[in-house]
Amino acid sequence: MTPQEKGPRDDRWYLNIMAPNTKGAQFAWLDPTSIYINAKAFNDLLDDLMADLDGVEFDVVAGLDAMGFVLGAALAARRGVGFLPIRKAGKLCVDTDKVEFDNYSGRTQDMEMRLPAFAAGTRVLLADQWVETGGTMDGAIRLVQRQKGVVAGLVAIAIEDNDRTMGYRKTFPCVSAVMPGSRWQAECNTQTLSSFDSYRPELAFPY
Repeated sequence: MTPQEKGPRDDRWYLNIMAPNTKGAQFAWLDPTSIYINAKAFNDLLDDLMADLDGVEFDVVAGLDAMGFVLGAALAARRGVGFLPIRKAGKLCVDTDKVEFDNYSGRTQDMEMRLPAFAAGTRVLLADQWVETGGTMDGAIRLVQRQKGVVAGLVAIAIEDNDRTMGYRKTFPCVSAVMPGSRWQAECNTQTLSSFDSYRPELAFPY
C-alpha cells in the first residue's frame, strides 16, 4: 500500500516523501519538491494549508524566491487572489525596493520587490518553502512593511523553532504543514527525519 492510499487523511502523509540532502552542507538539508510533483501529495498539502488558513484574511500572496513561488502561487490560485514574487536582487526589470538579509547558510544577500507593488494597507500573506533561521522571511517582512503593507501571516511547509521564528509566531498568524508540537516539528528542529530511513524516490513519482 502506498502512502497515498493510507488513511486517515489528517496524518499529513506527504511529509514522508520529502527527499534527504545528498549533496552536502552548502545545500538545504532536505528537498520538499518531491511533494509538488506528486499530484495527490501536492493537492493534499494545499488542502491542509488552506484549511489552516481559514480565518486568515489576505489580499495577495507574496512568494519568496525561488521555491516560495511554487507554494505561494498555488495558494493564491486556491484563494482567488493575486501573486507577488519577491526576488533575489537584480532580477526585476522595473523599479524596486531592496533589503539585505542573512539566508539559512549565513550568507548575506539582497532581495527586491517591485515599487510600488500594492496600495497602503494591502494584506500580504508571505509564503516560503521552508523557514529555517528566519533571515529570508525577515527581509520579506521589511519589504512589505516599508510599502505600508500589512503582513497578514506566514505560510510554509515547515517553520523550524528558534528565537526569531518564535517571535514570528507571537506577531503573525503562522501556518505550516509541519504542525507545532508534532513529532514532525521535533524532527525538523534537529534537521533529520525518521522517514529518511525508508525514503524511496519512487514514492514521489507522478501518477
